[in-house]
Amino acid sequence: MIDIERIRAETPAASRLVYLHNAGAALMPAPVVAAMKQHIDLESDIGGYAAADRESDRLDAIYGSVARLLNAAPDEIALVENATVAWQMAFYALPFREGDRILTAEAEYAANYVAFLQAAKRTGVTIDVVPSDSSGELDVHALERMIDERVKLIAITWVPTNGGLVNPAAAIGKIARAHGIPYLLDACQAVGQMAVDVEAVGCDMLSATGRKFLRGPRGTGFLYVRRALLQRLEPPMIDHFAAPWVSRDEYRLRDDARRFETWENNYAARLGLGAAIDYALDIGMDAIEERCRLLAGRLRRGLAALPGITIRDLGRSPGAIVSFTMAGHGADDIVASSATAGITIGASDPSSTRIDAELRSLPHLVRASPHYYNTEAEVDRLVAHLADLTSR
Repeated sequence: MIDIERIRAETPAASRLVYLHNAGAALMPAPVVAAMKQHIDLESDIGGYAAADRESDRLDAIYGSVARLLNAAPDEIALVENATVAWQMAFYALPFREGDRILTAEAEYAANYVAFLQAAKRTGVTIDVVPSDSSGELDVHALERMIDERVKLIAITWVPTNGGLVNPAAAIGKIARAHGIPYLLDACQAVGQMAVDVEAVGCDMLSATGRKFLRGPRGTGFLYVRRALLQRLEPPMIDHFAAPWVSRDEYRLRDDARRFETWENNYAARLGLGAAIDYALDIGMDAIEERCRLLAGRLRRGLAALPGITIRDLGRSPGAIVSFTMAGHGADDIVASSATAGITIGASDPSSTRIDAELRSLPHLVRASPHYYNTEAEVDRLVAHLADLTSR
């Protein structure tokens, strides 16, 4: 059972605003903020190098925290600046050649798709988009039919940025493993709002951020690479931390996933990330997922009862990102009016998920993303505000 009162007490901003923008950047709990401030204070007292040395055990423990979150091993984890860097380090380490194929989803995120386009430009690789089924999820039967010996990567976004769709990541993983195809999973919007088990999902690589549903600081992210694949990948960029300079003409890549890291990093932010993960694990990811779905479901039911509102979410069991449009009101205007009423929500531009947006003729969408620290009353307050807008 989640202790909402304690959690909200540890989220000071929750007392003065309704914050439903967790798919953008969630509110950090007090222990996360404290972990970062304490390290910054330590750096100011004794210097950055000495502070890192003193906190080395806590810094090393972060790898274990990420591993527990994902059901992975600490040596399969790299800590990086953000989810995009994590995804790029994995993607650009793959050796593509002309004629190779990449299979992806209709709701793929823009940052990933432009990387596919660059790979196509550089190497001649082909990008093939797997169609969705009647629910809007990636069609796993179509995926199976599209596989041949030229497919060298399956790369999908688990939960897209523009709505509540949850793609069938585990079913995709079974197909990828059956055919021995590397599987790169963008879990940026999934980690923190739902339980994630890389063994159950079957992905070979997974990227995620700290700032969204994990409630960590901006400028943090991590990469998981399955040990069996790790030794076959050389990062697209290295330094002497990723690959020690062992002799005049030789470097040697690290044996673990830290070959995807560089020497310099933000230790205060890393400690904040570790604190955020430990905070979520202490609550329990199953409990968090249950509450996220409960609040998102309540919001969808409230919106569905309002005239002029169209819910744009896809999938059989949508998650905690609720996307919608309102007749006669632009997304930015709705976001602004909600902010005036003390309610923080966001919006999603069609260019962030261009293929999906074009197939469904989507405009600029309103995006509300409740989290476990929100209350039913806060969800109802947003619905009431939108009801007032529809009556004007």
